[in-house]
Amino acid sequence: MIFTAENILLIGSILLFVSIVVGKTGYRFGVPALLLFLLVGMFFGSDGLGLQFHNAKVAQFIGMVALSVILFSGGMDTKFKEIRPILSPGIVLSTVGVFLTALFTGLFIWYLSGMGWTNIHFPLITSLLLASTMSSTDSASVFAILRSQKMNLKHNLRPMLELESGSNDPMAYMLTIVLIQFIQSDGMGTGTIIGSFIIQFLVGAAAGYILGKLAILILNKINIDNQSLYPILLLSFVFFTFAITDLLRGNGYLAVYIAGMMVGNHKITFRKEIATFMDGLTWLFQIIMFLMLGLLVNPHEMLEVAVVALLIGVFMIVIGRPLSVFLCLLPFRKITLKSRLFVSWVGLRGAVPIIFATYPVVANVEGSNMIFNIVFFITIVSLIVQGTSVSFVARLLHLSTPLEKTGNDFGVELPEEIDTDLSDMTITTEMLNEADTLKDMNLPKGTLVMIVKRGDEFLIPNGTLKLHVGDKLLLISEKNKKEAVENE
Repeated sequence: MIFTAENILLIGSILLFVSIVVGKTGYRFGVPALLLFLLVGMFFGSDGLGLQFHNAKVAQFIGMVALSVILFSGGMDTKFKEIRPILSPGIVLSTVGVFLTALFTGLFIWYLSGMGWTNIHFPLITSLLLASTMSSTDSASVFAILRSQKMNLKHNLRPMLELESGSNDPMAYMLTIVLIQFIQSDGMGTGTIIGSFIIQFLVGAAAGYILGKLAILILNKINIDNQSLYPILLLSFVFFTFAITDLLRGNGYLAVYIAGMMVGNHKITFRKEIATFMDGLTWLFQIIMFLMLGLLVNPHEMLEVAVVALLIGVFMIVIGRPLSVFLCLLPFRKITLKSRLFVSWVGLRGAVPIIFATYPVVANVEGSNMIFNIVFFITIVSLIVQGTSVSFVARLLHLSTPLEKTGNDFGVELPEEIDTDLSDMTITTEMLNEADTLKDMNLPKGTLVMIVKRGDEFLIPNGTLKLHVGDKLLLISEKNKKEAVENE
């Protein structure tokens, strides 16, 4: 079947529906949703039900749009107070770590290329290019699994891994682009390469910071009658940030991630509506991107490189990633050995390497189709081996803790502008022995009961309401008074 204007909506709706249903099933069993979305795309693709999609340029464009939204949303979820203690190791992993992973893996690929029994014969620069496309990690699937298992991580590992995965794509992108330019120009000077890296980092970081501040200012100052337009306004800033940074020769992916961090860590109007919109849009773009990549690949072509790709994948998992992590974390003596081992294991490859692997294809680099198939195969290996074992390894290393409860059981949220906290409390027998009515309860000063839930019934509270065991109370308290009570 060929994509046409008449059937694209029908095919698209079926693909989205099947992906969501399959993704939900996999989520329950701890299988990365990314892997399932890729498999759905492959099932419907040229070697499956016959959908034909082979346009690498279109795939690259869709990937660029999707990654802009995904990285911006990831930046919004990255809290300064959480990453501040692990900022240095996170940045080292996302820059030096990516470079070392690309270097070690590239040298191994070059070594394999020199062997007579292999079917790849890449020169050194092409070997480094292949390694660079898959040198960044993906955290979305990892933390989806941790959440499904109701698990958290000790020693600030979760924010460190989130910071690394959210900020290491720019480094892999720059390595990929510079090596493609090096191949096409028959060599570049060391000064040119270093200058390109510095400009991309500095311009990307500055543009992200400035445009993030501008987005906050406009969101809070502009007066739009329809609050549904605020998320769309922010979305326009996401695409503008990426595009203008790229025009200025900066790194657009770094810019959108930093802009997202700026927006996520400051007060903005209609935060709840914006967060809900961005979360849904992120999932939509993830599904579209993964499905598209599954459709783009020809599975029978991956079989031709299966042996070599498996060897490269095993090298990255067992040697390349751990060696890079241990070297990067040498200066940080407070990070435990178990934490280093876990960070080494969570070198999960995702959609980003596959997107980056389309760049050599579009640039007509010699051997680019083989590069794409090898990267795709290794991504699947990584998702199966590492993605399905993250929670097991965390428990094995005694780094897992129960996931902390967030929000309240009533699903009620208040605007950020209201300086209050919402929490819930369940009435126990011991509480009733001390007081069986609200007026007799010893609640902290400045705390009020908003509503009482008894079974499926919601009761408006008053002082004389008789409480029962199992009643849930929704509490509202002023933040400053709550903190004062906790400090006493």
